[in-house]
Parts: sequence; structure tokens; C-alpha cells
Amino acid sequence: MWRYHELLPVRDSSQVLSLGEGFTPLIHSCRLGPDLGMKSLFIKDESLNPTGSFKARGLCVAISRAQELGVREVVIPSAGNAGSAAAAYAARAGMSAHVFMPADVPEPFLLECRAYGADVHLVEGLITECGRKAEEEARRFGWFPLSTLREPYRIEGKKTMGFEIAEQLGWELPDVILYPTGGGTGLIGLWKSFEELKGLGWGEGLRPRMVAVQAAGCAPIVRAFEAGEKSARPWENARTIAAGLRVPSAFGDSLMLHALRDSHGTAAAVGDEELLHGQKELAQKEGVFACPEGGATVAALKHLLRSGWISSQERVVLFNTGTGLKYPQART
Repeated sequence: MWRYHELLPVRDSSQVLSLGEGFTPLIHSCRLGPDLGMKSLFIKDESLNPTGSFKARGLCVAISRAQELGVREVVIPSAGNAGSAAAAYAARAGMSAHVFMPADVPEPFLLECRAYGADVHLVEGLITECGRKAEEEARRFGWFPLSTLREPYRIEGKKTMGFEIAEQLGWELPDVILYPTGGGTGLIGLWKSFEELKGLGWGEGLRPRMVAVQAAGCAPIVRAFEAGEKSARPWENARTIAAGLRVPSAFGDSLMLHALRDSHGTAAAVGDEELLHGQKELAQKEGVFACPEGGATVAALKHLLRSGWISSQERVVLFNTGTGLKYPQART
């Protein structure tokens, strides 16, 4: 990831706390794509990052920059993967990390955070309640907050996914990107990267159409997009087996909606049964044990192919944002 150091906010390279994150494989689908009549389907597999998800990118940059600024204590609300990444990079920096998670978070996330030495707080409720509690404690104790889009550095790490796709495709961009969307920093970071590439004169041609993929049991961005709204109302009674998609009120809602419309993209919601089937297909047809969120992109792709919104001749990238090993409750 730090091959793009000049485009990242850590000024002193000696402050970078790398664990080998980034430049994850862009896998050309050899079975799923042909089964769907597609020759140019790719899977960007973020599960091979340290701590097993794309969250390592953002937290690596955020905590490296925090160290450069002299921060010694950080706090983050998380549905799982962000907490793991924050805890790992804080350990690398010798910082104290406080992680607020829903009480029903899958156990592997809890075990991982504690293994890295983080101070873990379990909160009754969803990620929104965790966010409120983390913000209160940050103000009370003076901790550096790492909440989604509450600081400017995590998004900088996420944008490197876009740089990599462009580089891996010979500085061309795909026609469509499907991204599983909870808090939305991944999708927003991708769109930021394409804006920056355009400004640099790289990645020539049309920018990808962005697709936000959500679970039917928690789809505030899909609802707002379809209604033509500029922001998303909180989703009541959010339920989905995909923990990363169970975000009823995303702080970056307006930025996500702008990216979708600016790219002539769309938003799609899929059921839990569909996303688990997609997870199974990625494993059995491509050898990628995706998280349930990654499986959701397969289900959404099928919907959009059937509707004609995506052509089988287009070059399409599906994002698997993390490893399936952390979701023992998701039976494929």
C-alpha cells in the first residue's frame, strides 16, 4: 500500500506502521464469470490484508498519522473488522486502544481484539450505540477518535484500493465496481481515488459505475437512492447476518449517494439467503472464502445482469472485503 506514499498523509516515512497491507490480488474469475456468461469478471480479495479485511488499510494510515502527531491513546466503535485492525496497529505503535463493539459481535472479532491487547467494551445495541458511547468516552478522557469519517485519515488508506485496481488493470478502470456497503468508507475512498487519478492524468477514460450493495434487512442507502434523497434516514430494526452491513445510520450517507449518482451507478439490496449462497459460490467456484458481505456482491451482480443494468460484456470488479473465517455463525 505504501507504494503510494506520496499520495498519503503520513509525512515522515519512518512513522509508517506497516504490517504488509495492500496490493491484494485482483483475481480473474475462471468459473463464476463464465457460468454467468461473463469474460471479464474480477474479484478484489481484501481478505489477504493483515487482520483479514480491507479495514487494515484505513487503520494503518490513521494510526501511523496519529503516531506522527504524538497520539498515545485511540478509541473506535466497530462491528468487528475495524476494531481488529485498530487493535493490531495500535499494538504495533505501542498505543492503548479502546474498542466498542455490539454485545452480539461474532466471537472471533472479540478474541482477536483482546489478543492484541485492546480494551474491549461490549455495548447492548448496534454500531450506532457503540459510536455514541465511544464519542462520549473520547471527549471524557481525551482519546483520539477513529470513528468512520470523524477523522480524515482512514479514508486515505481506503482510497489505495482504487489505485491498485487501476495499476493491476494496466492503468485502465473497470466498467462497474460492486462494493458491500455498511459505513461506506470503502466506496467513498474508491471514488476519491478515481477523482485523484483523473487529476494526475492516470486512469484515462470513463470512471466506473459504482454499486452500493446492502442487506435487505438494513438498506438505508438503497432506500435513499431509490427515493432520490440526498441523505439516508436511519433504518429501524436492522437485521442481517452480515455484521459489516448492519449499519442503520451511516455518517457518510450523503457522500455515498453523491458517488453513486456522480458515477451513474446504483444501489442494490439482497437477502441473507442470497448473500450466503454468493459466499458459497465464491468459495466453491473460485477458491475465495469470502465474508458474507463479499457474498452479497455476487447476489447483486446476478440481479443487475438479469435486469440488463450490467452487460455480460462489461468488465466488472466484485469486492470481497474480508475473510469468511471470522463468521462462524454464517453457515454456507
